[in-house]
Amino acid sequence: MHLFNEKGELLPEEIDTINRLTNIPIDSLNLDAISVVTNIYRVAQGLRNKMEQEILAQYGLSWTAFSMLYDLWIWESVETKKLAESAGVSKATISNITKTLEKKELCFRKTDIRDRRITYLSLTNKGKQVMEDLYPQFHTGEVQIVSALSANEQKNLSRALRKVIMDNNF
Repeated sequence: MHLFNEKGELLPEEIDTINRLTNIPIDSLNLDAISVVTNIYRVAQGLRNKMEQEILAQYGLSWTAFSMLYDLWIWESVETKKLAESAGVSKATISNITKTLEKKELCFRKTDIRDRRITYLSLTNKGKQVMEDLYPQFHTGEVQIVSALSANEQKNLSRALRKVIMDNNF
């Protein structure tokens, strides 16, 4: 009924959550949903912290700054509003991070000639080089994080998460 560790046991955090919530009079408490969402959150936070500390810190980048550079690397030029949506942050946050990335000469802004209210960001050559150097290390980290899962488990988890993303328009 619940997610278990490799020994088939509930994780300590899940036990604490269940103990706390079973005392609350909620008619339809779905412990599986709580467990899934809590574990997704813990994995996301752990992934972010691990990658920032072990890989991104070498380049002086936060998770959000890396996310922006990654999007620019993939799509070459992206509107700041779309970057904010993609990173799940405000346009003000994107603006602040952009200032830092511009000082490092990793990206530059350009204004839409048809609508001066719209700003696009693009990587500089230095930014492209940083991503080409950084991404192989980042990918190694990705592989390490899921290394306890078989290839089939990785595909199934990816499918399940993709379904959650699509059903919730994340």
